[in-house]
Amino acid sequence: MDTVRLAYRDHDRTPPLFCIKAMAEKHYDLNVDIIHVQENAAYESAIFDGSADMICEHTEYLYEEAAQGRRQATMFLCPVRDTDGQLVVGPATHSIEDLRGKAIAVRNRGRPHAIRMQLRHLGLEGSVELVTVADEDVGRWRQWQTILDGTCAGTFVPCLNIAPALEAGLRVLPIPPLQLIGHFPHACASDYATAYEDLMLRYTKSAIHAFALMKLRRTEALEIVAGEPARLMGLANNRTELERQFDCIAESVHTRPYPTPAGIANTYEIACAEWPGSVGINPLTLWDLHWVKQLDDEGFIEKLVAQLRA
Repeated sequence: MDTVRLAYRDHDRTPPLFCIKAMAEKHYDLNVDIIHVQENAAYESAIFDGSADMICEHTEYLYEEAAQGRRQATMFLCPVRDTDGQLVVGPATHSIEDLRGKAIAVRNRGRPHAIRMQLRHLGLEGSVELVTVADEDVGRWRQWQTILDGTCAGTFVPCLNIAPALEAGLRVLPIPPLQLIGHFPHACASDYATAYEDLMLRYTKSAIHAFALMKLRRTEALEIVAGEPARLMGLANNRTELERQFDCIAESVHTRPYPTPAGIANTYEIACAEWPGSVGINPLTLWDLHWVKQLDDEGFIEKLVAQLRA
């Protein structure tokens, strides 16, 4: 059985990864070795130094690598097409207009430029003050605490991390989604993609099967997620929260994992803002979707979805 080594950073990414692993082994004669790489420099080098074959999050830096002619990567899966940042506000905020002239808390990690883009998308650019609030000061994704103390009027929190904010009495202000290369984008070194065509196709089948399983066979997928992913996420004894986070992920993934043109453009803007060396490259040069398209054209995705719905 062939092996693919898949690196990730954050444990809350593991539910779909372990579903991919299970589908790969069961249906596509492929072993997916899931590797946790927390340290940033090691993660960003993993697909180039032989530590891993693929990565499944934090891919924006690859634009700069390619633009500077250092290392060439291939992006090939985009199961999530929108940002999942939800606008969290206090009970007294009822509309976007209520935020004008006030402060918005911005996380110091991740993709902070995406917040600026969302505010521009909402017509608030220049009308609000952006206040950087470090995880080290409030806890991971707990910038919403600045709403409680009156420092800020709103912040953006992912679905996975939003439960404590709602429990504290805050609320979500519905807004249109911003198209991005969202969670779980996959990339590998370009020479790896060229050398392992059949393996790339089987991995793509495994991933699509996993996304479909999460959406259409919730009970079966949860059996997988309740194992090692739940332990890694610290939720082995909290089934309610595990299911809530699973549902956040399952709702966001698509069984046809193509990026949108706007998503590629918006993500490239983020890359240029946060990795300035990215400027000047055509972002499409990093994408190769022929494995997804082949499976789509052959009817694999349509037949799989029909089978799982039966």
